[in-house]
Amino acid sequence: MDNSRYASRLRTAQAPASTLRRRLMAAGLSALVVAGAITITALTPGRASAAALDQFKQFVSSTQSAKGAFTQRMVRTENGTTKVVNTSSGSFVFSRPGKFIWTYQKPYEQVIQADGEKLFIYDKDLNQVTTKKLGNALGSSPAAILFGSNDLEKNFTLKEAGDKDGLEWLEAVPKSKDTTFDRIGIGLKNGTPVAMELHDSFGQVSLLSFDSFEKNPPLKVNSFSFTIPKGADVFNN
Repeated sequence: MDNSRYASRLRTAQAPASTLRRRLMAAGLSALVVAGAITITALTPGRASAAALDQFKQFVSSTQSAKGAFTQRMVRTENGTTKVVNTSSGSFVFSRPGKFIWTYQKPYEQVIQADGEKLFIYDKDLNQVTTKKLGNALGSSPAAILFGSNDLEKNFTLKEAGDKDGLEWLEAVPKSKDTTFDRIGIGLKNGTPVAMELHDSFGQVSLLSFDSFEKNPPLKVNSFSFTIPKGADVFNN
């Protein structure tokens, strides 16, 4: 591992709670690329339709847990040209509310996990675990859309955003001012979220696509219990 990468990730692992919250929100859920198409277009209302909102409410009410795979891309637009600056992929499993395992497998291994009460961030390369109370950390974060409670309209203003890339889109705007995200796009197909667009207050866009999305799979009672790896350094926040 090169020293600059090590130093950067070490600083992140030892970051204060506010930085960890941003990391959870960015890693737990971002925006999307559908079928590999790197197209970033503003979410503007298309045809008048309640399809996306209806699909999403049905998903929330009928899905207590799920698992699948994800691909995440961070994109940046400079001088009118959009380019991917970071790509990662992995798997996820969740049980609402507040229990999830978000595992990065590439380009390096990292686990972001919550057992309903505590949040754990494990960096395998550094053998470091950062922990904090989950509390209201999900709140108006992108992670709350999949992992939070069913009462999403308490924390988000939801509205139709038309159709794009063969999906029905919903826009979620956080009601809280204490968030780094301006808006979150949710792309649905056949009642399942397959993509998300996450726009932060710094003008950055994260793109996320889901694959092999399985609703309500059988899960063991202790599926979300986190065990501190042997010899790992632990930072409590």
